[in-house]
Formats: sequence, structure tokens, C-alpha cells
Amino acid sequence: MKNAVSRLLPSALTLAVIAALPTGAQAAGFVEDAKVSLNLRNYYFNRNYLNGTDPLIQGERQGQAEGWTQSFILDARSGFTQGTVGFGLDLLGLYSVKLDGNRGAANSQLLPIHDDGQAADDFGRTAVAAKAKLSKTELKVGEWFAVLPILRADDGRSLPQTFQGAQLTSNELDGLTLYGGQFWKNSQRHDASREEMSFGGIEGDDFNFAGGEYRFNANNTLLGVWHARLEDVYQQSYVQLTHSQPVGDWVLGANLGYFDGKDEGAAKAGKLDNKVYQGALTAKTGNNSFMLAYQHLDGDSKFLRIDGTSGGTLVNDGFTNSYDAPEERSWQIRHDYNFAGLGIPGLTLMNRYVSGSNIHTGGRTDAEEWGRESELAYTIQEGSLKNLSVRWRNSDVRRDVGQDIHENRLIINYPLSLL
Repeated sequence: MKNAVSRLLPSALTLAVIAALPTGAQAAGFVEDAKVSLNLRNYYFNRNYLNGTDPLIQGERQGQAEGWTQSFILDARSGFTQGTVGFGLDLLGLYSVKLDGNRGAANSQLLPIHDDGQAADDFGRTAVAAKAKLSKTELKVGEWFAVLPILRADDGRSLPQTFQGAQLTSNELDGLTLYGGQFWKNSQRHDASREEMSFGGIEGDDFNFAGGEYRFNANNTLLGVWHARLEDVYQQSYVQLTHSQPVGDWVLGANLGYFDGKDEGAAKAGKLDNKVYQGALTAKTGNNSFMLAYQHLDGDSKFLRIDGTSGGTLVNDGFTNSYDAPEERSWQIRHDYNFAGLGIPGLTLMNRYVSGSNIHTGGRTDAEEWGRESELAYTIQEGSLKNLSVRWRNSDVRRDVGQDIHENRLIINYPLSLL
């Protein structure tokens, strides 16, 4: 159960911030260090279901999921007031308008879907967070776009996912960052409401977390240790080691990680058992980057993560799939190229292939899947449209059990700096 303190903290800290904003020198940092931007995001999504794997929506076969939206993402972040304890405010204003898409938009996750299967004409929400800073330690309370290894908000559609809660971040020791906090509500990327934190549709209570990251070796090496609990549903620990090493004209990198998860408390989602062993090796030279990754799941459960969140901490997470089914083994090969080497700065191309096997699902213990994804992106380098980016994402997924899909996305982002 949520206690009175967790309920009162957002209001109390917000009032403290307002009270701490007098005119004159004390408020100088609050205004002078403020940053305000508006991102105009145009998103077209088209997914075709192949080989008779299309889902039933309102009793009708949905051969494709298609939608098109225009979104406005206002990100306003103040500095901190001067004094021993500095105060500030962050605000996210999120609004998205449907340009096209109705009953066929149900699985695009661009817009909320009404009970009759129709996509909403528009949706949005406002996320406000108060913050306080003492020395190199910051407390943040409210709602924001949180990105942590064990709770990674998803920003893969019209509007970003946000969480409501409190987080303490401390950088008092050189190279060491400590984190701790609690989240209470979850607003998914295609929803304007704030729901309880859940896993597989099973609501838990608060999501508690603590972690630390230590950077050393001239910041070339990072060691991270995390633990999280969705009360009465699951608990999960994560250890990560990353390293980057220049070798002549090359830069070699490694990303190794281990997850250990199980049920917690009342175990509302039943007995859970999930472990992930993963590693990715990278090599960069000139305008080329290469990656080879392997991901191994162990246990009877899929990867444990809050509903709606990104699987981006997994090395084989992609646009359309995370390869995180029970007992799945998957490997990936990836290549990135920067066309600056051919005299076209701002133009990049990514191609990757992922293959998964040994999947325990649908009564099978040997199911397989594979995916191919490409992204061609261009960012304007100068002129009145500087920083406007256009991304075309093309994907294919084939599965023994599940949906076969062919997908295209066209995403235009135009960030405007207002302050």
C-alpha cells in the first residue's frame, strides 16, 4: 500500500520549490540555466501480417496495422535556485493528433484505442517534476521520462512513456553515481492515463529500485549493479560491465550483462524464474561499426520488465522484437555506416540480423524466430531546418509460433530550441 509520505512528497516539494523562487539573485540560476525545446514529431507506421498470422480485432481479421500522427513534445527544464539547497522544476507537455488511422490502427500503438476499436483523434498529458539539489546530490519527485537499466521508458511511437515517482541521484564521489527511488504510476506511450505499475497485465504495488555505476580507466570502463522490486510481483538484479579500448585505428568494445529475476512477496503473477546472460562485442574504424551479440535466457519465465517499457537493456532488443521468450537463445550481427566518409555528413545506414532458437512457447520447446531490420537516417546539418531528421525503418520478423510481420516506419523529428 502506498503510504502517506509517498502521496504527500510531490505536493510538498512542489510547494517548497514555489516558495524558494523569489525575485533577484537567488532565482538567477533557476532562469539562466533553464532550457526549453519543442520537438515536432511526425510518425507514420505500417505493419503487414503475413502467412495468416494476423490478429482478431473486434471479431475481424486485421491484415495490417497502420497509423499516422503529428506530435508536439515540449521539454522545459529549469536550472536550480542559488543557495545551499537549490530548487527547480521540469515539465513535459505531450500532445499527439491523428492524421490517419481508425480500426486498422489498433496494433500500431500510436494512439489510444476506444472500446469500439476506433483510434482516438488525439491524446496527451502533462508531466511535472520538482527537483532539489544539495552539493552533487539531486532529489526529483513527480513525473518524467525515466531511463534506467532496470526501468527504461519507451520512446518508440508518437509520445514517450513516463513514470510518476521519486528518485535520488548522487555523484558525491568521483566516478561513482548512486541511484535510489520508487515509482508509483506508469503512463505508457499510447495512453494518456496513469496506471498502476504492472507485469504481464498483473498489477503490483510500488516499483522500488537502487543501483550504482562506477566509471574508471579514464571513463573507458563501467561497472553497474542494480536491484529492483515490483512489490508482490517480481524482483530482479542486474550486473553490467562495459569497456571501450582504442587499438590503433580501431575502437573495440564489450558490453556484458547478467539478470536474475524471480517472484516477490504475494507473487500475484505466479512463480517467476528468469535469468539472462548476454554479451555484445563491437568494433569501430573510420565510418564503419560492427557488432556481434549473444543473448541467453534461462528459466520458465520471459524477461521481467514493467509493462510498456523498452527492452533496450537487452543486447538483442530491436524495433520489433526483444528475443526475450522463455529459454530463448539468440545471436545478432549488425553493421552501421556513416556516409560522412563519402562526403554526405548526416546520412547513416544500419542493418542487423537476429536469429532466435530453443524458444519454449505455445506447447513447443524448439520454436525459432528471426528478424531483419534496417534504418536509413538523415539529419540536416545547417540552414533554417538544421537538426531536422528523417528516419526510414524497414523490418521483417518470421516465427514458428506467433505473428509474421513486414513493417515500415517513417519518422520525422524537428527539434526547436526555444530557450
